[in-house]
Amino acid sequence: MRPSLLTSFFALVLCVSASAMDDYKLGPLSQENPSVPKGKVIAMTPIADSKVFPGTTRDWWIYVPAQYTPEKPANLMVFQDGHDYVKTTGNWRVPVVFDNLIASGDMPVTIGVFINPGHNGSYKPENAWRVSNRGKEYNTLGNAYTRFLLEEVLPQVQKDYKLTENPEGWAIGGASSGAICAFTVAWERPDKFRKVFSTIGSYVDLAGGHAYPYLIRVHERKPIRIYLQDGENDLDNPYGNWPLANKMMYAALTYMKYDVKFELGDGQHNSKHGGAIFPEAMKWLWGDARK
Repeated sequence: MRPSLLTSFFALVLCVSASAMDDYKLGPLSQENPSVPKGKVIAMTPIADSKVFPGTTRDWWIYVPAQYTPEKPANLMVFQDGHDYVKTTGNWRVPVVFDNLIASGDMPVTIGVFINPGHNGSYKPENAWRVSNRGKEYNTLGNAYTRFLLEEVLPQVQKDYKLTENPEGWAIGGASSGAICAFTVAWERPDKFRKVFSTIGSYVDLAGGHAYPYLIRVHERKPIRIYLQDGENDLDNPYGNWPLANKMMYAALTYMKYDVKFELGDGQHNSKHGGAIFPEAMKWLWGDARK
């Protein structure tokens, strides 16, 4: 093959490969189905009086499935960066997916809580990703965010809705820093949360999170079920290598015989892959709790 043709050939291969990477599509379970009962999404009054994170204000929402009845306590799933998950557009579309999976019996009746990180001060940026307290709340290890949920957020939910007291029925999920936050909540309080959905998790040294693979190996196994996702083209910067960090998490969890599933794709630091596999991830995560 002549050099010019060889160059063109490799350029074409690289172009095709680049276009194929991160090319994830949403499936039918992420699409609204007119024959499926639809739950309701309620915009809650912003939280502006936190004692755990004083001076912060945050938006949050609740999803209540159509099948919910007070006579039968519902399961619970909390999402960090709630604004991204509560939408019926975009990559997650949690209310749509929950409607479809609950109707088909592939997951139990589950109330969703979607909560944003807090912002300090009276001015709140239009872009919810730019709030000031996200890094502190999500990346910091310890029990502060867990206490915030258990002491300040969920009691408000329980005023109006009955939630199961079985920790196997409580799940929490997030992406990036929201993912390590979700894992931290379950790690700190497995007596409350025992299911974790983690995508593009920031298990790197943003605030000490790179210690988790080692902590997992030296602590007694906790009763947590974890679904991990990441992409080979995720971030690599001075704080760490995200694909490597997630592989180390999976290796540690596997070594300690946790109930864990890991999906590694070719994606970048976004929700394309996570959103595409979200319905199947929920089937797996709730597979031991279907009713």
